[in-house]
Amino acid sequence: MPNRTTTRVTHYHVQKKRRAEFLEEWRGYQKTVVAREDVAMAETAPGVRRGVYVGADGDRPTRTMDALAHELDPGTVTNVNRHSWDVMVFCVAGHGWAEIDGRRIDWGPGDSLHLPLWSWHRFGNDGTEPCRYLTFSAEPLMFTMGYSIYEDGGDTPYAELAPKPVQSPAIPGADPYARRSQRLAAEQDRRRNGRLHTDWDELELLNTPRGTRTTFLLDRAIGYQASGMSMAMFEIGPGRGQSMHRHPGEAWLYVVEGHGRSFLGTEPEVGEFHEWKKGDIIVVDHYLWHQHLNSDPDHTAKVVRIHMFDSLLDTMRVLMDPMVLFEEPPDAIRDKQAGDPSTIDWPALTRPTWEW
Repeated sequence: MPNRTTTRVTHYHVQKKRRAEFLEEWRGYQKTVVAREDVAMAETAPGVRRGVYVGADGDRPTRTMDALAHELDPGTVTNVNRHSWDVMVFCVAGHGWAEIDGRRIDWGPGDSLHLPLWSWHRFGNDGTEPCRYLTFSAEPLMFTMGYSIYEDGGDTPYAELAPKPVQSPAIPGADPYARRSQRLAAEQDRRRNGRLHTDWDELELLNTPRGTRTTFLLDRAIGYQASGMSMAMFEIGPGRGQSMHRHPGEAWLYVVEGHGRSFLGTEPEVGEFHEWKKGDIIVVDHYLWHQHLNSDPDHTAKVVRIHMFDSLLDTMRVLMDPMVLFEEPPDAIRDKQAGDPSTIDWPALTRPTWEW
């Protein structure tokens, strides 16, 4: 029997129905704040626990990034694995180690790590106390495109594991085929030689016009070669707030220290406030105006922001130009909302703490 190419209804009606159903389903999963206590930690192996802040595996599907929590008991080592997406790691409690393509990196609370795509990696805890870390990955984006591939290596030593997928060397010449080989070879060489670790003790926070002081944790500006994700931390002064702004795309904000509230609205004066505390994740989406405020009059609040910036947002900017995809008030209004960060008596930067 010959195949039929007709859908019996028009292309227009099929796509309209599909888009409406997708948005209705997606909005049903949408969260604004995922509380620390709502992240159920499940044992995935002896001494290894995992919980989902946002992501399909925790019944909170997302489109570009997920956010998971991991815990290791003393003496525990995870299986070695690799996958077709990269991962950003923020360490929040205890001391552990990561092995990334055979290189061991010891970490403590506040450190950041990058797991490049196709890098073999495992985590371990040689200490006497549990350790905890968060991961933010591009797996949902790869899954959407059909490129989500995972490989478990068990306890195989790194020297016996399969190498990364082979990238053919560049071909001399100026024809289109040679130029493609040169471009892809150069890109893989760059991505496979990026930075892997940021030590908390190396951080320097700088004042910004938005009323906070900030620093990159993982970003191409400081030598990382991620697939598009960027991770930064900002600190809000006691009783102060970050100025308002909006942008498309998913962004997660993990509360490292402090408590406060965030305004999210369709207009700068039309919206709601959402309370947050240490250990929660604030979900910013829907191209909403948003502003993060520190409710503590005596202590600062620290928040780690993860954004799919370089790849997805830059592509959206090109495709939707001249539409403005990042918007904030005029400088005078921004400065009034933010205040002068130089008037804040910023405390010494100390590593994060965690209450088990």
